[in-house]
This record gives sequence, structure tokens and C-alpha cells, in this order.
Amino acid sequence: MVTLSDARIDELIAEDVPYIDLTSHILGIDTQAGVMEYFTREACVLAGGEIAARIATKLGCAVTNILPDGTSLEAGQSFMAIGGTASQLHRAWKVCLNVFDHLSAVATKTRAMVDAAHAANPSCEILTTRKSMPGVKDLLVEATVAGGAFPHRLGLSETVLVFDHHLSFMGGIDAFIEQLPQIRSRCIEKKLFVEVNAEQALALAWHNAACTRACTASRGAMTWAGVDGIQLDKIPVEELAGLVGDLRALDPRLTIIAAGGVNPGNAGEYAATGVDGLATTAPFTAKPIDMSVRMRRLG
Repeated sequence: MVTLSDARIDELIAEDVPYIDLTSHILGIDTQAGVMEYFTREACVLAGGEIAARIATKLGCAVTNILPDGTSLEAGQSFMAIGGTASQLHRAWKVCLNVFDHLSAVATKTRAMVDAAHAANPSCEILTTRKSMPGVKDLLVEATVAGGAFPHRLGLSETVLVFDHHLSFMGGIDAFIEQLPQIRSRCIEKKLFVEVNAEQALALAWHNAACTRACTASRGAMTWAGVDGIQLDKIPVEELAGLVGDLRALDPRLTIIAAGGVNPGNAGEYAATGVDGLATTAPFTAKPIDMSVRMRRLG
């Protein structure tokens, strides 16, 4: 799971509890002991448990029970119980609930896409992009991983992914292919991926095939200078299967990712085309899960 610093946990708490629980203080109940149980009103995939447990602990509560992230919950099922004073419980209440509501929603939508993709093609993975809401990437990564997906790209510093905008600075796809030997020499430990249309994808696959033949003929004296993967952007699903077949015929080793417009409704169709992964932002827009708490006084 994602590692959050203590400062990040403090930041989440401070959004809802900048100082004190004024209501419990005014009512004079702040020091009374109690317990609180979190439950869901609808079926979902749980996410955010480790974060919520750290929040509760930071606020002085004792976590007595919690289910692991990725657990499939039924409507009415409890998933975390904590104990503490009335003030501690009320301070933890909404902060933790907001984490569970939103992260479990993302995990649930992610799991639906993962299940649909795997049903059609067990080798096709859901990959979540970096097009997420600013400031909450760590939380969203936590949720999508709980749902069974993998981060497609955590930031510009992580992977080499060439977009059309990059190609325009280089003079187009032909100029890029001409410079591939030099580009590959700088990708010492990184794979090289390019987002392209159908015509450009075929050109790159032809180039890969030619590189392979040349390297074979030279008995390894030449350095292979192809691309490792292709990201196909906004190719209609009805056209994608044929294109994937053509690309595989040219270069069976090529990793192929479909991107653009992939959602829970069509993830299975896209996976069935034979691609290796589906890059998507869809899980990030999930509607919060309806969750709540039961709280009672002890003694």
C-alpha cells in the first residue's frame, strides 16, 4: 500500500478538526468512554482502512477491529471498530468516514473494471493514469490498488512515454523513428512507450520487425533500436482487434495498451481485443459509497 507520512495524516485530520471538538466540549461529554463501529449501507470494495486506522490512533482512539483493504463488503456489514472518549470518537468520526466513503467508491469502480477485463482476457490489466484530482494522488492510488488495478504512470519522472506533443517537437513520427537508436541509448534502464494512432502504430511495429531481422542477421552485432510498447489512443473497439492482430504479427513482443474512453461499460470489450492493458481515468470519478457509524457510550 501507499506510504503516507505522519504530516499527511495530520493534514487530513486538520481539514475537519483544526482545534477541538467544540460540541462535545460544550455538552460536557468529551471525557466519557465509548465505542464506534463503521458499516456500509451498500455492497462495495473496502479501501482506506490503513489510513483511517492511523487517523483514529493519532486522535487517541484504539482500533479494536478492522477488515483489510480489498475486502468485498455486503450491505450492512461492519468493517472497523474503535474505542475512546466521546471527544476522540467524534473527532475521528467524519475524517475516517470521508476516507472510507471516497476511497471505497474508487476501489469498487476499479474492481468492476478489473473483473470485466479479466473475464474477457485474464492477461489484460487495468492501469490508472495520472489524470486525477490534484492533491489526492496518494489516496487515489491507495484506492485503485485495493480495487485490483495498477498505476499506469505516477508522474513524468517515472516512465518514458512519448506523446504526439513530443513528436511535434521532433518533426513527426518519421523523424522520431530515425532518431530511435540515439533515444534508446539514453533509455538505459527504462522501457520506451509511444502513444500513437493506428497508422503510426503500424509504422513503429514495422520498424521493430526490421530491427529484429537486422539484429538476427548480424548475430547480435547490432543493438536493437525499437520501442517496447505502444499506447493506442481512442481507437474504436470495433477496429482495435484487427489492429492488435496486425501489430502482433509484426512484433509478438510488443506491449499494447488501449487508452481513451475506457470505462466499466466497455472494459470487457476492449480487453477482448487482445491488448495487454487498459489505461483509464474512469475509477477516479466514482460516486461515494453510502457508509455510516454506530456510536454508544460505555458504562
